[in-house]
Amino acid sequence: MKYQIKHVTTYQYSDKVTLSQNHARLIPQTNENQRCLNYRIEISPSADYTAEYNDYFSNQVTIFEVPTLHDEMVVTAISEVEITYRQPQALFLQQLTWESVRDQLRSPQNQQQILATEFSIPSLHTEYNDEIKNYALQSFTPDRAIVEACLDLMSRIFNEFQFDPNFTTISTPVADIFKHKRGVCQDFSHFALACIRSVGLAARYVSGYIETIPPEGQIKLAGADATHAWFSVYVPGTGWLEFDPTNNIQPSDQHVTLASGRDFADITPLKGVMFGGGSHQLKVEVDMNRIN
Repeated sequence: MKYQIKHVTTYQYSDKVTLSQNHARLIPQTNENQRCLNYRIEISPSADYTAEYNDYFSNQVTIFEVPTLHDEMVVTAISEVEITYRQPQALFLQQLTWESVRDQLRSPQNQQQILATEFSIPSLHTEYNDEIKNYALQSFTPDRAIVEACLDLMSRIFNEFQFDPNFTTISTPVADIFKHKRGVCQDFSHFALACIRSVGLAARYVSGYIETIPPEGQIKLAGADATHAWFSVYVPGTGWLEFDPTNNIQPSDQHVTLASGRDFADITPLKGVMFGGGSHQLKVEVDMNRIN
């Protein structure tokens, strides 16, 4: 499956900005499940300096500086991505218990396991408490297969939490998300990470896109697709298995990955500093279209 993706971020400022310096994670990954065939990033006003590098988590980052006086900045990322076939879960995973995975992470035997352990400890947006751990243990029961337990946790979040784009901000603690059982994809992913890490497993936050399909007979609206977030869990010998609690599915050919890290703070799509500007308004539009 191939997609062309157009991601437009618009900042409008109440006062003039004299200088803006930014980091963007807007280039889709090339990994075992997808290939970024080409991309370009357009910046208005024009940047006088741009560069690229791979961050600590191997995500591709574009840095740029806009020195022109402006009250609006528009960053447009256009990419073409091919999604490859995702192998079904191996049969042995049906028997691999979550406790055995936890124990391997406690005493890692190879470089991959050592690197995975970093994703088993709390991060800025995934601090857990006893109530969250007890909630997790309802899915991670004794001797249960790790994939079955993760699927159960994903399903419970989907069924018990309400999607509410007006309830949370990026700074809302997972304890509040759990208390009110409301939020958006970012919140559900952070809560799932808190649950999984509370029982000693390694899980990471994934940002990207999900294709939206309009109702039958209706035309797809421009900008109607969305940035999205989900999580992945480390399984020794297999790698990272992905779960989308917002939609209660395992990502397949409708999810495109931008970046992964410990939580949203590691992989914010666009962030920076500016001089001046006053208050600002942010608008994000995404178009994700299949290419025949």
